[in-house]
Order: sequence, then structure tokens, then C-alpha cells
Amino acid sequence: MASLLFRGLQFRPLCIYPSSLWTRKVGVLCCASNSLQTQNVTTHEKPKKFATRNQDKTLDQFLKNYEAIIGIETHVQLSTLTKAFCGCGYNYGSEPNTDICPVCMGLPGALPVLNSKIIECAVKLGLALNCKLSLNSKFDRKQYFYPDLPKGYQISQFDVPIATSGYIDLDLPVEFGGGHRRFGITRVHMEEDAGKLLHAQDGSHSQVDLNRAGVPLLEIVSEPDMRTGIEAAEYGAELQRLVRYLGVCNGNMQEGSLRCDVNISVRPKGQDEFGTKVEIKNLNSFSAIGRAIDYEITRQVQLLSQGLANQIVQETRLWDDGAQKTVTMRKKEGLSDYRYFPEPDLPEVTLTKDYIDSIRDSLPELPELKRRRYEQMGLSMQDVLFLANDVNIAEFFDATLSKGADAKLAANWIMGDIAAYMKNEKLSITEIKLTSDELAELISSIKSGTISGKIGKEILFELIAKGGTVKGLIKEKNLVQITDSAEIEKMIDKVLAENPKQVEQYRGGKTKLQGFFAGQVMKESKGKANPGILNKILLQKLNANS
Repeated sequence: MASLLFRGLQFRPLCIYPSSLWTRKVGVLCCASNSLQTQNVTTHEKPKKFATRNQDKTLDQFLKNYEAIIGIETHVQLSTLTKAFCGCGYNYGSEPNTDICPVCMGLPGALPVLNSKIIECAVKLGLALNCKLSLNSKFDRKQYFYPDLPKGYQISQFDVPIATSGYIDLDLPVEFGGGHRRFGITRVHMEEDAGKLLHAQDGSHSQVDLNRAGVPLLEIVSEPDMRTGIEAAEYGAELQRLVRYLGVCNGNMQEGSLRCDVNISVRPKGQDEFGTKVEIKNLNSFSAIGRAIDYEITRQVQLLSQGLANQIVQETRLWDDGAQKTVTMRKKEGLSDYRYFPEPDLPEVTLTKDYIDSIRDSLPELPELKRRRYEQMGLSMQDVLFLANDVNIAEFFDATLSKGADAKLAANWIMGDIAAYMKNEKLSITEIKLTSDELAELISSIKSGTISGKIGKEILFELIAKGGTVKGLIKEKNLVQITDSAEIEKMIDKVLAENPKQVEQYRGGKTKLQGFFAGQVMKESKGKANPGILNKILLQKLNANS
């Protein structure tokens, strides 16, 4: 039995002590293996090469006759202080095997105790995804062997999940054709995470870090409603926005806090029956999701069009970002392989209507509602998508509006100079010195004519980098806009007198020189001349003797 269960792993001779199977190196459980890919199904067939759409334009013709069916399983790591069933914390990047205890290690006699915060997060997400909540749900044991799964099973939910039958609405970016989409949510269920395997570069062994074992997850299973890589990537991005708005997860894919596994099948258009489903793992960005799906659709379509449908098998594949292709990882398990049964050490989860209502009342304004509200303000879809994408930017924008700022002007400042500064300095909007109150004051000062737009920009960058107040900087630097017509007229007369050649050229038909004169007057006034008054008087002077 041992040789069957541990097939593909090379162990030392069996002794009565566990150390014969596992050794510890610098706080890391270590297991010797034949190669880096021992957990994968190996194949000796030569891999077939499939062209991408960019490499082979003829595949576009194939795609006209086929339809892709795409569903996504998303694992959301919850931002709780402790793990799912014990008091251990979890800190990303901490030393291996330092955030563990007998419960999350699965040691004999250790019993799980449910972290109630997980239920609160699950209810929040279920409501946000328009799901039907189960007043009574339960935990189950999902049996499978993997070196980083210490108990030999995962505590999850099977036939009675906490939330079912929901949907999510999103807006596609303008560059991808725009439009609204609604995708169904099959279920949301609670479960615990496994540990992590750290593979040696030479492939001689793999080390096991159990810090992540027992970390609480919510798994969101979509309906197979997506048809393109773009739709799937935007669905994942919308889920990331949603969990960040709710505060249940930081959504950082690079840390594994949000992980997407994509299921893809292809069928001839008009056929009701689904094709053979293939799962893709190792997708650590939304762009990777789109590219992996496009490659896999192309691969399957090419096989189908060549009469090789039998070569599309139900399996798990990895996305190789370097090679820009999917590769076989292992054959896909079925439900019977997991041997689910109710978790005997945990009670049923019971929700009351009052509890659900209290959480519903505490929900923030969610991305979809925020986008619709911004649309009603007259903002373009490009503005709407940018502002609502990041919850911190949305809060900054809303706070600016609450001080009376014009919506379009506030959006322009945030999406323009402020966004450019944050990008260059690699800062978030919570890290800059500018406050929403001062942005509103800056917009008001420009609108009222106290300062010009040019001076406004100069003030803005100082506010972003150093802080301060708009009124304080205007007073300190004597930046109040000159609106006295007589004073501006004197400066214009001086500029025209100093540039007789350009005046003659303007009056000879080179009217674009108006900008040159306006610039010189602005320079003379140190940027403080009111542009409207300046241009009105300048045109009168230039055209007086034309």
C-alpha cells in the first residue's frame, strides 16, 4: 500500500520513526524525489506544436466554426488574523514552517475549531455575488494524497456549500469592444489551503513548507458562461476588485492570495453537448489567463479540425509563460477519487436571517453600483472603469466630490497628472501627500479664477510630493492670478514692442504666432495672467492695425 500511495517519490528504507520518510533541513520538511515533476503524469510522446493565432492566420477560419466554453474556479485567500481551524497566524514570506501547530500539521489527536470570521467573509462574498445563502451548510473531507497536504485530506464543502446560484456583472474595457456582461456563479464554498512544495533547482528533492496549510479560502466556481480569453480575464479582474472592496482578501495574485484555475472545452457551433474539459493551472496574472485560454482554444480547435478529437483528454495542464503554451501536468481526478464524506469533527454551520441582514447592511458600495453611479454623473466609460477599478482611488474621488468639486474636472486631475505621478514614483493614492480636500480646493481655485491652470499644475505637484494647503502655497508664493486688464495690457504692449518682426509676420497671415505672444506674456507675468483676459486683449492689439 505504501508503494502505491507514494508512487513517484523515492524514500529511504522504512523504519518505525517518521524521520525515515521525512528529514528536516533549516526548518523545512524535506522529501527526496526522482525529479521536479514527480507528481506529474509523464509522457514519452513527442509534443505536438500548435500555432497561435498570430503565427497562423488560417486558424481564424477554424475558430469561425467552433465555440469555446470557459469556466473559472477562483480561490480567494481570506485576510483573517488566524487560520481556518487553529490559532496560527499566516504571514506571506515568513520563514518556512514557522506558522504551524499540531492542528494545521494534521497531527494525531488534534481537532479543528472553526474560525467564525470565515463565515462572515463567506456571507459577505455570497451576498455581493447575488447568491442564495444556505441557512444550514456543512464541512466535508476531500480525500487525496499530496506531499504538502499534511492530513491526507482537505476540509472543504461538497454537496451543501454556503452559497449557490449567483451572478456577477462587469463592464468590458473600451479597447476590448466595451459592453456589459453577466456571468453566473455556481457556488461559493469554504475550505482550507494546502502547504507549498519548494523544488530544488537540480531536481534532486522537494521541500515542504506547511505555513500555508490550514489558511482559510473561499472557492468561487463560475458557470461556463465565458467564451473568450478577454471575458475570462475581465471576470477574474472583477472578482479581484470585489474582494478588495469587501476587505475579505488583498487580491494579490503574485502572493497567491487570489488564484484562478480555468476550465476550457471546445465544441462545434450549434452543438449542445460540451467538449472534453481541460483545466489550466499556474495562472498568476489576468493577462496570463487571456493568453493561456487563447492558446488552449487554438490547440483544441486544431485537433478537432484535424479529426484528432480523441487526443483531447480530461487533464490538468500548466501554463508555461516562457514558452507561451500549456503543457500536461496530470490526469484530472473525478469526484469518486476524492471520496467525499461529512467532516465528523466540525458541527453544521447555521445562519440566521438577522445575521445575514446585519452583514447585508454593512456591505460597502460595490464596483458595479459605483460604475453605474459614475455613469449617471456623465463620465465616460473610460473614466468610470479607471476610477472604480481601485477602491482607494474611488474613495479619494468620492471624497473630492463631497467637497463640492466638479466630477469631470476631478476625474481629469486624478486620471492625468496624479496617476502619472503615482506611476512614475510607484506609489498608491494612499501614499501621496495630496488630500482629497486640497484637490477640491485646487479645482475650486482654478474655476474661480484665483489661479490659472498652469499654476494649478505647479501647486499640484508640490502638494503631491510635500503636502501643504492650496491657500498656503498661493499666499507663500504670491501666485494669485492677475485679472487686472490694465496690468495685463501693459505686459502685452511690452511683448509686442520687443517682437516687431513676429507682429509683422502675424499680420501677414501667420496667425499661429498668437500662441507665441501669449506664451511670452505668460512668461512676463510668471504664469499669473488670466488666460481669458490675456487672449482677448492680445487679439484686439494684434488685429488693430492689420
